[in-house]
Amino acid sequence: MDELEFKIDLQSGRIDKILADFMPKTSRSQIQAWIKGGNLSVNGEVVKANYKVQLGDTLKLTIPEAEKINVTPENIPLDIVFEDDDLLVVNKPTGMVVHPSKGHLTGTLVNGLLYHVNTLSEGTAYVRPGIVHRIDMDTSGLLVVAKTNEAHQKLAEQLENHTMEREYYALVHGVISHEDGTIDAPIARMHIDRKKRTVAEGGKHAITHFEVVERFKNYTLVKLNLETGRTHQIRVHMKYIGHPVVGDPMYGPSETITGFGQFLHAATLGFVHPTTKETMHFEAPLPDYFADKLAELRKI
Repeated sequence: MDELEFKIDLQSGRIDKILADFMPKTSRSQIQAWIKGGNLSVNGEVVKANYKVQLGDTLKLTIPEAEKINVTPENIPLDIVFEDDDLLVVNKPTGMVVHPSKGHLTGTLVNGLLYHVNTLSEGTAYVRPGIVHRIDMDTSGLLVVAKTNEAHQKLAEQLENHTMEREYYALVHGVISHEDGTIDAPIARMHIDRKKRTVAEGGKHAITHFEVVERFKNYTLVKLNLETGRTHQIRVHMKYIGHPVVGDPMYGPSETITGFGQFLHAATLGFVHPTTKETMHFEAPLPDYFADKLAELRKI
């Protein structure tokens, strides 16, 4: 366990951003995880990430010993769309969990990455090396994975600043009459079931933009752009406006199309490369089961 101490002489602003300046090789997400875990104090008092530093403040950061990565590398086939020394872009299939968790210790994307890739960033937890952002188990599509801590930090900043392009396709219940819309509704954990989220006052700021692509009898295909990235955001927001995602086992109706997981696909991913500064843009076609279902619906 290491302890670092910093003195505020000229700096100003949020403490998580100030600490990131002091520790440029550490990802912002890792710093925020330490703060959330109560590892940062100011003048002897534990503070939150939004604390504004004051002249003369003494910051003390306790870095816990890194947990041993005991996630087993597995020879799982991965659809790697792009790879270089800093990052890789993966097209995740539906049914695959992104990182190990209780009940999902094997068969995850991280298990596969540890087999196929020589180095990954530390991530925000020992079971999440390289993972900059996640998509749900039953959501398919594109993810960017960081190989270095520097790349991780810069990619995470793009997520935080809402400059990373993320576009999804979803088949939803009901026929949406208008052509497009924006859902601006805060999302919070449900008190009854902590695994689920809901729209609630005091929740985290969340904005989803959508437009209608195609209408069917009883269903609508929509394209969605995320301005924020809350857990289950699209699924919660679409349920909130009365058009839950088809096949969604958590937020959808009991009578829904099943067998493939939810019909939600992360089709487009765009970001600025953390090293080359090149604008990167990737697209992944709808998986076969999704495209086949649309073809079936067109015949009705």
